[in-house]
Amino acid sequence: MVVLNKIYTKTGDGGDTALGNGSRVAKHSLRVSTYGTVDEVNATVGLARLHAEGDLNDQLAMIQNDLFDLGADLCRPDMDKDDEAGYPVLRMSGTQVDRLEAEIDAMTKMVEPLKSFILPGGSALAAHLHLCRTVTRRAERLTVELATMETINPAAVRYLNRLSDWFFQASRIANENGTKDVLWVPGANR
Repeated sequence: MVVLNKIYTKTGDGGDTALGNGSRVAKHSLRVSTYGTVDEVNATVGLARLHAEGDLNDQLAMIQNDLFDLGADLCRPDMDKDDEAGYPVLRMSGTQVDRLEAEIDAMTKMVEPLKSFILPGGSALAAHLHLCRTVTRRAERLTVELATMETINPAAVRYLNRLSDWFFQASRIANENGTKDVLWVPGANR
């Protein structure tokens, strides 16, 4: 359990921060930018949840928890080491990816196949879910870039890849199962 008795520590005033293993890196390091962007995704999900109800809200709540798991995974280098107390380090798992895939498959059955690209919008929830999708894609790009320099849990990359697809399908569900999607009309304003 995490206990935060004091919110500010002043230890980052010099422009560095601690990773999950205790090592310190610059706040602008790629690893910090990567898990910081995952945190940004989580904040956008919080906004989307202001408009969500029922199963979709419950699924978004699970995603928010997963995103904290993902941040914990990404802030901890040393893939093969346990923490100092000997506990296993929290890592993303294939079961989290599998759950997203099953939810995407269920949503796909509820919408008609696309015949055009979709513009972000429609309902307020759909617009927020599109924002979640685009920030997730940025987090994925950063994670893939980080993986070219350091060892990254492959499930982390797979999760982000599926998550952006999840947000896309969820946006269609939020637009009355795709019937209220805003379709792109190529060259409409020429």
